[in-house]
Amino acid sequence: MAQKQPNFLILMADQLTPGALPAYGHQVTKAPNIDALAETGVVFDSAYCNSPLCAPSRYSFMAGQLPSRIGAFDNAAEFAASIPTFAHYLRRAGYRTVLSGKMHFCGADQLHGFEERLTTDIYPADFGWTPDWERPLDRPSWYHNMSSVIQAGPCVRSNQLDFDDEVVFTARRKIFDLARSERDRPFCLVVSLTHPHDPYAITEEYWNRYEDAAIDMPRVAFSPDRLDPHSRRLRHVYDIDRTPLSERQIRNARRRSARRWARPGSPTTRSSSSSPITARCSASAASGTR
Repeated sequence: MAQKQPNFLILMADQLTPGALPAYGHQVTKAPNIDALAETGVVFDSAYCNSPLCAPSRYSFMAGQLPSRIGAFDNAAEFAASIPTFAHYLRRAGYRTVLSGKMHFCGADQLHGFEERLTTDIYPADFGWTPDWERPLDRPSWYHNMSSVIQAGPCVRSNQLDFDDEVVFTARRKIFDLARSERDRPFCLVVSLTHPHDPYAITEEYWNRYEDAAIDMPRVAFSPDRLDPHSRRLRHVYDIDRTPLSERQIRNARRRSARRWARPGSPTTRSSSSSPITARCSASAASGTR
């Protein structure tokens, strides 16, 4: 009898750095579900995405190729439909491939090998976010600014919360549908959330899990003389140098994103391309393996 193929459930968060998680040593963040996954699965200590930028990172994840190889240079680069992805390969191997949530595909192809997509995307699929690299100091009107930090705090609802609720709901419903299906066909379901990406707004339930005193301030002093040209440009276009911040505003932003930031200067701080990865499989290595 042929061996039954395993199912794959891939859960993705946006802008979640490993050093901000208890499984990687953080002492403030509360992440019981990720802790449970880490305790019963395998934790990867040296995993990196190939770009710290949203769309190029996802294209590289899907294609298994460097962003430079597939022309993924910014958040408006087209992900060509001719590029094979792991979803194509799995579908060819007999898998049902399903996507729920954010993937930031730019261009006409919004599937890229997925047989079914359960939600729309939270970001545009057109090329409106193309930067003018010949005028690098011009600030695009659609670019991030410091409002996410200044306005950080509790909220009732947000577009991002609504989106993630839909992503989780449709994914859970799909899993139940697959369990009821009589087809003997394995599946790969990718569930991609937009949080903890800014804006730094969250409901009272999660906001109240932390106290101000528990949220530490940055420990590394800013030194403009040590910035490379690209970093100086980024600070200019998101207006940080013209936006004075109070200690309260900084603490609020860090409190909202306690699951995202490590304490600067501590041994758990990672680069922007470092990614937390935990894996669990019924036939995997022993629980808690790193």
